[in-house]
Amino acid sequence: METAQNLPAIIEKPVEKAVEKPAVEKPVGSTKPLPSTEDDFRTRPSRTQSSGFRIGVGIAIVVLLVAGYFVYHYLSSYESTDDAQVDGHVNSISARISGHVVKLNVDDNQYVQAGTVLVEIDPADYQVAYDRAKADFEDAQAAAVAAGVNVPITAVNTTSQVSSTEADVNSARAGIQVARQQFEAAKAQLQEAEANNVKAQNDLVRYKQLVDKQEISQQQYDQATAAAKASAASVEGARASADGAQQQVTQAQGKLVQAEANSNYANTAPKQMLVIKARATAALAEAQRKKADLDQAALNLQYTKIVAPVNGVVSNRTVEVGQNVAPGQELMKIINLDDVWITANFKETQLRSMKVGQRVSIDVDANGRTYNGKVDSVAGASGARFSLLPPENATGNYVKVVQRIPVKIVLDPGANSDHQLRPGMSVTPKVWIR
Repeated sequence: METAQNLPAIIEKPVEKAVEKPAVEKPVGSTKPLPSTEDDFRTRPSRTQSSGFRIGVGIAIVVLLVAGYFVYHYLSSYESTDDAQVDGHVNSISARISGHVVKLNVDDNQYVQAGTVLVEIDPADYQVAYDRAKADFEDAQAAAVAAGVNVPITAVNTTSQVSSTEADVNSARAGIQVARQQFEAAKAQLQEAEANNVKAQNDLVRYKQLVDKQEISQQQYDQATAAAKASAASVEGARASADGAQQQVTQAQGKLVQAEANSNYANTAPKQMLVIKARATAALAEAQRKKADLDQAALNLQYTKIVAPVNGVVSNRTVEVGQNVAPGQELMKIINLDDVWITANFKETQLRSMKVGQRVSIDVDANGRTYNGKVDSVAGASGARFSLLPPENATGNYVKVVQRIPVKIVLDPGANSDHQLRPGMSVTPKVWIR
Protein backbone atom coordinates (compact mmCIF):
# COMPACT_ATOMS: atom_id res chain seq x y z
CA MET A 1 0.00 0.00 0.00
CA GLU A 2 2.82 2.37 0.74
CA THR A 3 4.44 1.74 -2.55
CA ALA A 4 1.13 2.40 -4.32
CA GLN A 5 0.71 5.72 -2.48
CA ASN A 6 4.23 6.88 -3.35
CA LEU A 7 3.80 5.91 -7.02
CA PRO A 8 2.64 9.41 -8.19
CA ALA A 9 5.54 11.00 -6.46
CA ILE A 10 7.91 8.67 -8.09
CA ILE A 11 6.30 9.34 -11.45
CA GLU A 12 6.46 13.09 -10.94
CA LYS A 13 10.14 12.93 -9.86
CA PRO A 14 12.31 14.49 -12.60
CA VAL A 15 14.62 12.19 -14.38
CA GLU A 16 18.27 12.98 -13.84
CA LYS A 17 19.80 14.75 -16.74
CA ALA A 18 22.18 12.59 -18.66
CA VAL A 19 25.76 13.62 -19.17
CA GLU A 20 25.92 15.75 -22.22
CA LYS A 21 28.14 14.50 -25.01
CA PRO A 22 29.62 16.59 -27.73
CA ALA A 23 27.50 16.61 -30.84
CA VAL A 24 28.87 14.91 -33.83
CA GLU A 25 29.34 17.16 -36.71
CA LYS A 26 28.07 16.08 -40.12
CA PRO A 27 30.79 16.08 -42.73
CA VAL A 28 30.37 18.54 -45.52
CA GLY A 29 28.65 16.99 -48.56
CA SER A 30 27.67 13.80 -46.70
CA THR A 31 24.11 12.46 -47.26
CA LYS A 32 24.13 9.93 -44.40
CA PRO A 33 22.00 10.81 -41.41
CA LEU A 34 23.85 11.58 -38.30
CA PRO A 35 23.78 8.92 -35.63
CA SER A 36 21.10 9.43 -33.01
CA THR A 37 22.11 10.27 -29.60
CA GLU A 38 21.07 8.26 -26.52
CA ASP A 39 18.43 10.85 -25.72
CA ASP A 40 16.89 10.48 -29.11
CA PHE A 41 16.45 6.71 -28.63
CA ARG A 42 14.90 7.25 -25.24
CA THR A 43 12.35 9.81 -26.42
CA ARG A 44 11.27 8.02 -29.77
CA PRO A 45 7.97 5.93 -29.35
CA SER A 46 7.95 2.17 -30.24
CA ARG A 47 6.21 0.86 -33.45
CA THR A 48 3.50 -1.05 -31.51
CA GLN A 49 2.63 2.09 -29.58
CA SER A 50 2.13 4.24 -32.66
CA SER A 51 -1.42 5.33 -33.57
CA GLY A 52 -1.05 4.12 -37.19
CA PHE A 53 -0.30 0.61 -36.07
CA ARG A 54 -3.29 0.57 -33.78
CA ILE A 55 -5.58 1.82 -36.58
CA GLY A 56 -4.24 -0.84 -38.96
CA VAL A 57 -4.83 -3.56 -36.40
CA GLY A 58 -8.39 -2.31 -35.86
CA ILE A 59 -9.08 -2.25 -39.59
CA ALA A 60 -7.68 -5.77 -39.97
CA ILE A 61 -9.89 -7.02 -37.16
CA VAL A 62 -12.96 -5.40 -38.74
CA VAL A 63 -12.08 -6.90 -42.13
CA LEU A 64 -11.64 -10.34 -40.56
CA LEU A 65 -14.97 -10.04 -38.75
CA VAL A 66 -16.77 -8.98 -41.93
CA ALA A 67 -15.10 -11.74 -43.93
CA GLY A 68 -15.96 -14.26 -41.23
CA TYR A 69 -19.58 -13.10 -41.27
CA PHE A 70 -19.84 -13.51 -45.03
CA VAL A 71 -18.09 -16.89 -44.92
CA TYR A 72 -20.48 -18.07 -42.20
CA HIS A 73 -23.46 -16.69 -44.09
CA TYR A 74 -22.31 -18.46 -47.27
CA LEU A 75 -21.61 -21.78 -45.58
CA SER A 76 -24.96 -21.75 -43.77
CA SER A 77 -26.89 -20.84 -46.93
CA TYR A 78 -26.77 -24.34 -48.45
CA GLU A 79 -26.72 -28.01 -47.58
CA SER A 80 -24.41 -30.30 -49.51
CA THR A 81 -23.53 -33.97 -49.65
CA ASP A 82 -21.17 -36.15 -51.64
CA ASP A 83 -23.47 -39.20 -51.22
CA ALA A 84 -25.39 -38.49 -54.43
CA GLN A 85 -25.59 -39.91 -57.90
CA VAL A 86 -27.44 -39.56 -61.18
CA ASP A 87 -30.55 -41.74 -61.49
CA GLY A 88 -32.70 -42.60 -64.48
CA HIS A 89 -35.16 -45.06 -65.96
CA VAL A 90 -33.69 -48.41 -66.92
CA ASN A 91 -36.14 -49.98 -69.41
CA SER A 92 -35.80 -53.73 -69.59
CA ILE A 93 -36.48 -55.10 -73.09
CA SER A 94 -37.90 -58.63 -73.13
CA ALA A 95 -39.66 -60.95 -75.58
CA ARG A 96 -43.44 -61.34 -75.40
CA ILE A 97 -43.49 -64.55 -77.45
CA SER A 98 -41.17 -67.49 -77.92
CA GLY A 99 -39.22 -68.01 -81.09
CA HIS A 100 -35.96 -68.08 -82.97
CA VAL A 101 -34.01 -64.82 -83.30
CA VAL A 102 -33.24 -64.22 -86.98
CA LYS A 103 -32.00 -60.62 -86.90
CA LEU A 104 -30.35 -58.24 -84.44
CA ASN A 105 -30.33 -54.57 -85.40
CA VAL A 106 -28.47 -52.85 -82.52
CA ASP A 107 -25.21 -53.05 -80.59
CA ASP A 108 -24.25 -52.16 -77.05
CA ASN A 109 -24.06 -48.42 -76.25
CA GLN A 110 -25.94 -47.51 -79.44
CA TYR A 111 -28.44 -44.66 -79.23
CA VAL A 112 -31.87 -45.58 -80.62
CA GLN A 113 -35.12 -43.74 -81.17
CA ALA A 114 -38.46 -44.93 -79.84
CA GLY A 115 -40.02 -47.37 -82.31
CA THR A 116 -36.72 -48.64 -83.68
CA VAL A 117 -36.81 -52.39 -84.42
CA LEU A 118 -34.25 -53.96 -82.07
CA VAL A 119 -34.71 -57.72 -82.53
CA GLU A 120 -36.64 -59.79 -85.10
CA ILE A 121 -38.05 -63.25 -84.33
CA ASP A 122 -38.87 -65.76 -87.08
CA PRO A 123 -42.50 -64.90 -88.06
CA ALA A 124 -43.30 -68.02 -90.16
CA ASP A 125 -45.20 -69.95 -87.47
CA TYR A 126 -47.11 -66.87 -86.37
CA GLN A 127 -48.04 -66.01 -89.97
CA VAL A 128 -49.58 -69.49 -90.39
CA ALA A 129 -51.48 -69.10 -87.12
CA TYR A 130 -52.76 -65.72 -88.28
CA ASP A 131 -54.01 -67.12 -91.61
CA ARG A 132 -55.80 -70.00 -89.85
CA ALA A 133 -57.40 -67.65 -87.34
CA LYS A 134 -58.53 -65.38 -90.18
CA ALA A 135 -60.21 -68.29 -92.00
CA ASP A 136 -61.94 -69.45 -88.82
CA PHE A 137 -63.20 -65.95 -88.18
CA GLU A 138 -64.62 -65.58 -91.68
CA ASP A 139 -66.39 -68.94 -91.36
CA ALA A 140 -67.87 -68.03 -87.96
CA GLN A 141 -68.89 -64.63 -89.28
CA ALA A 142 -70.79 -66.21 -92.19
CA ALA A 143 -72.54 -68.60 -89.81
CA ALA A 144 -73.49 -65.69 -87.56
CA VAL A 145 -74.93 -63.79 -90.54
CA ALA A 146 -76.98 -66.80 -91.59
CA ALA A 147 -78.26 -67.32 -88.06
CA GLY A 148 -79.17 -63.68 -87.85
CA VAL A 149 -81.13 -63.86 -91.11
CA ASN A 150 -83.10 -66.87 -89.82
CA VAL A 151 -84.49 -64.86 -86.93
CA PRO A 152 -86.84 -62.56 -88.92
CA ILE A 153 -87.75 -65.36 -91.36
CA THR A 154 -88.71 -67.64 -88.51
CA ALA A 155 -90.60 -64.81 -86.86
CA VAL A 156 -92.70 -64.25 -90.01
CA ASN A 157 -93.27 -67.98 -90.53
CA THR A 158 -94.34 -68.60 -86.96
CA THR A 159 -96.67 -65.61 -86.99
CA SER A 160 -98.29 -66.84 -90.20
CA GLN A 161 -98.49 -70.32 -88.80
CA VAL A 162 -100.26 -69.11 -85.67
CA SER A 163 -102.78 -67.17 -87.72
CA SER A 164 -103.33 -70.09 -90.09
CA THR A 165 -103.88 -72.60 -87.31
CA GLU A 166 -106.30 -70.32 -85.56
CA ALA A 167 -108.28 -70.03 -88.83
CA ASP A 168 -108.18 -73.81 -89.21
CA VAL A 169 -109.54 -74.28 -85.70
CA ASN A 170 -112.38 -71.88 -86.36
CA SER A 171 -113.08 -73.54 -89.71
CA ALA A 172 -113.08 -77.00 -88.13
CA ARG A 173 -115.50 -75.85 -85.47
CA ALA A 174 -117.75 -74.36 -88.16
CA GLY A 175 -117.46 -77.61 -90.15
CA ILE A 176 -118.58 -79.59 -87.14
CA GLN A 177 -121.57 -77.36 -86.78
CA VAL A 178 -122.48 -77.75 -90.46
CA ALA A 179 -121.95 -81.51 -90.34
CA ARG A 180 -124.17 -81.80 -87.29
CA GLN A 181 -126.88 -79.78 -89.03
CA GLN A 182 -126.59 -81.99 -92.10
CA PHE A 183 -126.73 -85.06 -89.87
CA GLU A 184 -129.88 -83.76 -88.22
CA ALA A 185 -131.41 -83.10 -91.63
CA ALA A 186 -130.45 -86.59 -92.78
CA LYS A 187 -132.01 -88.06 -89.67
CA ALA A 188 -135.19 -86.12 -90.36
CA GLN A 189 -135.20 -87.35 -93.96
CA LEU A 190 -134.64 -90.89 -92.72
CA GLN A 191 -137.56 -90.61 -90.35
CA GLU A 192 -139.69 -89.21 -93.16
CA ALA A 193 -138.62 -92.01 -95.48
CA GLU A 194 -139.31 -94.61 -92.83
CA ALA A 195 -142.78 -93.14 -92.24
CA ASN A 196 -143.45 -93.12 -95.99
CA ASN A 197 -142.15 -96.66 -96.20
CA VAL A 198 -144.49 -97.80 -93.42
CA LYS A 199 -147.42 -96.24 -95.26
CA ALA A 200 -146.29 -97.75 -98.56
CA GLN A 201 -145.89 -101.21 -97.01
CA ASN A 202 -149.30 -100.96 -95.36
CA ASP A 203 -150.81 -99.81 -98.64
CA LEU A 204 -149.18 -102.78 -100.37
CA VAL A 205 -150.77 -105.16 -97.85
CA ARG A 206 -154.18 -103.60 -98.36
CA TYR A 207 -153.70 -103.59 -102.15
CA LYS A 208 -152.73 -107.27 -101.93
CA GLN A 209 -156.02 -108.10 -100.23
CA LEU A 210 -157.92 -106.02 -102.72
CA VAL A 211 -156.19 -107.54 -105.74
CA ASP A 212 -156.85 -110.99 -104.38
CA LYS A 213 -160.53 -110.06 -104.23
CA GLN A 214 -160.16 -108.51 -107.67
CA GLU A 215 -161.46 -105.31 -106.31
CA ILE A 216 -158.66 -103.40 -107.89
CA SER A 217 -156.76 -103.91 -111.04
CA GLN A 218 -153.45 -105.64 -111.24
CA GLN A 219 -151.92 -102.38 -112.47
CA GLN A 220 -152.85 -100.58 -109.31
CA TYR A 221 -151.35 -103.38 -107.30
CA ASP A 222 -148.17 -103.21 -109.32
CA GLN A 223 -148.04 -99.49 -108.73
CA ALA A 224 -148.44 -100.02 -105.00
CA THR A 225 -145.73 -102.68 -105.08
CA ALA A 226 -143.36 -100.31 -106.94
CA ALA A 227 -144.21 -97.52 -104.51
CA ALA A 228 -143.47 -99.82 -101.57
CA LYS A 229 -140.13 -100.83 -103.04
CA ALA A 230 -139.30 -97.20 -103.83
CA SER A 231 -140.23 -96.21 -100.31
CA ALA A 232 -138.03 -98.97 -98.89
CA ALA A 233 -135.20 -97.80 -101.14
CA SER A 234 -135.77 -94.22 -99.96
CA VAL A 235 -135.42 -95.42 -96.40
CA GLU A 236 -132.13 -97.08 -97.20
CA GLY A 237 -130.94 -93.96 -99.03
CA ALA A 238 -132.01 -91.71 -96.17
CA ARG A 239 -130.28 -94.06 -93.70
CA ALA A 240 -127.11 -93.96 -95.80
CA SER A 241 -127.32 -90.17 -95.98
CA ALA A 242 -127.71 -90.04 -92.21
CA ASP A 243 -124.74 -92.35 -91.73
CA GLY A 244 -122.74 -90.21 -94.12
CA ALA A 245 -123.72 -87.05 -92.26
CA GLN A 246 -122.69 -88.74 -89.04
CA GLN A 247 -119.32 -89.61 -90.56
CA GLN A 248 -118.94 -86.03 -91.67
CA VAL A 249 -119.52 -84.92 -88.10
CA THR A 250 -116.85 -87.34 -86.93
CA GLN A 251 -114.51 -86.16 -89.69
CA ALA A 252 -115.15 -82.52 -88.78
CA GLN A 253 -114.38 -83.32 -85.17
CA GLY A 254 -111.14 -84.96 -86.26
CA LYS A 255 -110.24 -81.88 -88.26
CA LEU A 256 -110.90 -79.76 -85.20
CA VAL A 257 -108.59 -81.92 -83.10
CA GLN A 258 -105.88 -81.65 -85.76
CA ALA A 259 -106.41 -77.90 -86.08
CA GLU A 260 -106.19 -77.49 -82.33
CA ALA A 261 -102.98 -79.57 -82.27
CA ASN A 262 -101.53 -77.40 -85.00
CA SER A 263 -102.61 -74.35 -83.09
CA ASN A 264 -100.96 -75.60 -79.93
CA TYR A 265 -97.76 -76.26 -81.86
CA ALA A 266 -97.95 -72.84 -83.47
CA ASN A 267 -98.38 -71.26 -80.05
CA THR A 268 -94.91 -72.50 -79.19
CA ALA A 269 -93.58 -69.91 -81.65
CA PRO A 270 -92.26 -67.57 -78.89
CA LYS A 271 -90.18 -70.36 -77.44
CA GLN A 272 -89.02 -71.32 -80.92
CA MET A 273 -88.08 -67.71 -81.49
CA LEU A 274 -86.08 -67.74 -78.27
CA VAL A 275 -84.26 -70.84 -79.53
CA ILE A 276 -83.55 -69.24 -82.89
CA LYS A 277 -82.37 -66.03 -81.25
CA ALA A 278 -80.20 -68.02 -78.85
CA ARG A 279 -78.62 -69.82 -81.78
CA ALA A 280 -78.03 -66.51 -83.53
CA THR A 281 -76.48 -65.07 -80.36
CA ALA A 282 -74.31 -68.15 -79.96
CA ALA A 283 -73.18 -67.84 -83.57
CA LEU A 284 -72.38 -64.17 -83.04
CA ALA A 285 -70.46 -64.97 -79.85
CA GLU A 286 -68.52 -67.65 -81.71
CA ALA A 287 -67.68 -65.10 -84.39
CA GLN A 288 -66.49 -62.68 -81.72
CA ARG A 289 -64.36 -65.41 -80.14
CA LYS A 290 -62.83 -66.15 -83.51
CA LYS A 291 -62.26 -62.41 -83.94
CA ALA A 292 -60.42 -62.36 -80.59
CA ASP A 293 -58.30 -65.31 -81.73
CA LEU A 294 -57.54 -63.43 -84.94
CA ASP A 295 -56.57 -60.31 -82.99
CA GLN A 296 -54.31 -62.37 -80.74
CA ALA A 297 -52.70 -64.00 -83.76
CA ALA A 298 -52.16 -60.54 -85.28
CA LEU A 299 -50.56 -59.34 -82.03
CA ASN A 300 -48.29 -62.38 -81.86
CA LEU A 301 -47.25 -61.72 -85.44
CA GLN A 302 -46.56 -58.11 -84.50
CA TYR A 303 -44.56 -59.18 -81.44
CA THR A 304 -42.04 -60.91 -83.71
CA LYS A 305 -40.50 -57.44 -84.10
CA ILE A 306 -39.30 -56.11 -80.76
CA VAL A 307 -39.14 -52.30 -80.82
CA ALA A 308 -37.65 -49.70 -78.51
CA PRO A 309 -40.29 -48.19 -76.19
CA VAL A 310 -38.30 -44.99 -75.53
CA ASN A 311 -35.33 -43.03 -76.77
CA GLY A 312 -32.13 -44.14 -75.13
CA VAL A 313 -28.85 -46.01 -75.16
CA VAL A 314 -28.75 -49.79 -75.53
CA SER A 315 -26.94 -51.43 -72.63
CA ASN A 316 -26.35 -54.92 -71.25
CA ARG A 317 -27.38 -56.69 -74.48
CA THR A 318 -27.48 -60.46 -73.97
CA VAL A 319 -29.33 -61.71 -77.06
CA GLU A 320 -27.62 -63.07 -80.15
CA VAL A 321 -28.77 -64.17 -83.60
CA GLY A 322 -29.81 -67.82 -83.62
CA GLN A 323 -30.87 -67.82 -80.00
CA ASN A 324 -34.24 -69.22 -78.94
CA VAL A 325 -36.00 -66.82 -76.61
CA ALA A 326 -38.93 -67.34 -74.25
CA PRO A 327 -41.68 -64.94 -73.16
CA GLY A 328 -40.39 -62.59 -70.47
CA GLN A 329 -36.73 -63.30 -71.18
CA GLU A 330 -34.67 -60.10 -70.87
CA LEU A 331 -32.74 -59.30 -74.03
CA MET A 332 -31.22 -55.89 -73.28
CA LYS A 333 -31.77 -52.63 -71.43
CA ILE A 334 -32.40 -49.12 -72.73
CA ILE A 335 -31.35 -46.12 -70.64
CA ASN A 336 -33.49 -43.05 -71.30
CA LEU A 337 -31.02 -40.15 -71.03
CA ASP A 338 -33.73 -37.56 -71.68
CA ASP A 339 -35.25 -38.24 -68.26
CA VAL A 340 -32.58 -38.33 -65.55
CA TRP A 341 -32.57 -36.89 -62.04
CA ILE A 342 -30.36 -36.73 -58.98
CA THR A 343 -30.83 -38.86 -55.88
CA ALA A 344 -28.99 -37.25 -52.97
CA ASN A 345 -28.79 -38.96 -49.59
CA PHE A 346 -28.79 -36.13 -47.04
CA LYS A 347 -28.36 -36.60 -43.32
CA GLU A 348 -31.56 -36.22 -41.41
CA THR A 349 -30.05 -33.22 -39.63
CA GLN A 350 -29.67 -31.47 -42.99
CA LEU A 351 -33.39 -31.57 -43.76
CA ARG A 352 -34.48 -28.99 -41.18
CA SER A 353 -34.63 -26.09 -43.62
CA MET A 354 -34.89 -28.07 -46.85
CA LYS A 355 -38.14 -27.66 -48.79
CA VAL A 356 -39.57 -28.76 -52.12
CA GLY A 357 -38.83 -26.24 -54.87
CA GLN A 358 -35.52 -24.91 -53.49
CA ARG A 359 -32.82 -24.31 -56.08
CA VAL A 360 -29.92 -26.74 -56.34
CA SER A 361 -26.47 -26.55 -57.93
CA ILE A 362 -25.02 -29.92 -58.95
CA ASP A 363 -21.29 -30.38 -59.47
CA VAL A 364 -20.51 -33.39 -61.66
CA ASP A 365 -17.23 -35.23 -61.20
CA ALA A 366 -17.21 -36.72 -64.70
CA ASN A 367 -17.10 -33.48 -66.69
CA GLY A 368 -16.50 -30.80 -64.07
CA ARG A 369 -19.68 -28.95 -65.05
CA THR A 370 -22.29 -27.46 -62.77
CA TYR A 371 -25.96 -28.13 -63.50
CA ASN A 372 -28.98 -26.38 -62.05
CA GLY A 373 -32.15 -27.94 -60.73
CA LYS A 374 -34.58 -27.93 -57.84
CA VAL A 375 -35.73 -30.18 -55.02
CA ASP A 376 -38.59 -32.32 -56.30
CA SER A 377 -39.47 -34.53 -53.35
CA VAL A 378 -38.21 -36.27 -50.23
CA ALA A 379 -38.39 -40.04 -49.84
CA GLY A 380 -40.94 -41.53 -47.49
CA ALA A 381 -38.33 -43.42 -45.46
CA SER A 382 -34.61 -43.55 -44.87
CA GLY A 383 -32.36 -45.46 -47.19
CA ALA A 384 -31.79 -48.13 -44.55
CA ARG A 385 -35.47 -49.08 -44.68
CA PHE A 386 -35.10 -50.09 -48.33
CA SER A 387 -32.05 -52.27 -47.72
CA LEU A 388 -32.17 -56.06 -47.88
CA LEU A 389 -31.82 -56.35 -44.10
CA PRO A 390 -33.36 -53.27 -42.42
CA PRO A 391 -31.78 -52.43 -39.05
CA GLU A 392 -33.57 -53.62 -35.91
CA ASN A 393 -33.29 -50.99 -33.19
CA ALA A 394 -35.26 -52.87 -30.53
CA THR A 395 -32.09 -54.21 -28.87
CA GLY A 396 -30.37 -53.58 -25.60
CA ASN A 397 -27.18 -52.20 -27.15
CA TYR A 398 -28.87 -49.55 -29.30
CA VAL A 399 -26.55 -46.87 -30.69
CA LYS A 400 -28.03 -43.82 -32.36
CA VAL A 401 -26.78 -43.38 -35.92
CA VAL A 402 -27.61 -40.39 -38.06
CA GLN A 403 -29.72 -41.70 -40.92
CA ARG A 404 -29.71 -40.53 -44.53
CA ILE A 405 -32.90 -39.66 -46.40
CA PRO A 406 -33.01 -39.86 -50.22
CA VAL A 407 -33.97 -36.54 -51.82
CA LYS A 408 -34.98 -36.38 -55.48
CA ILE A 409 -33.59 -33.42 -57.42
CA VAL A 410 -34.82 -32.71 -60.94
CA LEU A 411 -32.73 -30.85 -63.48
CA ASP A 412 -33.83 -27.76 -65.35
CA PRO A 413 -35.41 -28.51 -68.76
CA GLY A 414 -32.78 -29.21 -71.39
CA ALA A 415 -29.96 -29.42 -68.86
CA ASN A 416 -28.92 -32.86 -70.14
CA SER A 417 -29.60 -32.22 -73.81
CA ASP A 418 -26.06 -33.35 -74.66
CA HIS A 419 -26.63 -36.64 -72.76
CA GLN A 420 -23.44 -36.31 -70.75
CA LEU A 421 -25.15 -37.23 -67.50
CA ARG A 422 -25.48 -41.00 -67.16
CA PRO A 423 -27.22 -42.91 -64.34
CA GLY A 424 -24.78 -43.90 -61.63
CA MET A 425 -22.43 -40.89 -61.98
CA SER A 426 -21.26 -39.32 -58.73
CA VAL A 427 -22.31 -35.72 -58.15
CA THR A 428 -22.20 -33.17 -55.35
CA PRO A 429 -25.44 -31.20 -54.99
CA LYS A 430 -25.81 -27.93 -53.06
CA VAL A 431 -29.34 -27.11 -51.95
CA TRP A 432 -29.67 -23.39 -51.38
CA ILE A 433 -31.85 -23.15 -48.29
CA ARG A 434 -31.46 -19.34 -48.00
